[in-house]
Amino acid sequence: MKTVNIADLKNNLSAYLEQVKNGEELIVKDRNRPDARLIPLTSGEDLDAEEEALVAAGLMRLPLKEKSDDFLALPAPQVAMADIQAVLRAERDED
Repeated sequence: MKTVNIADLKNNLSAYLEQVKNGEELIVKDRNRPDARLIPLTSGEDLDAEEEALVAAGLMRLPLKEKSDDFLALPAPQVAMADIQAVLRAERDED
């Protein structure tokens, strides 16, 4: 089982997804702390049943409402860079 940090996963997502499709499992780490595991789907898998099992196990939540068609047309939020940096510093100080 391979491990990958979030930045590397984002930068090489297609290559890592190809590895997962070929049967490899990946552990995703954030600041050297394991946060997620990517595993391949088995062929012929009933995704609806899998989603129900994940919800039942408390590992996934279903959306509260349908996404509107114009969701992607919404403007991006405007946040000051100083505010973003302050939140990032606070999160990093928690570790």
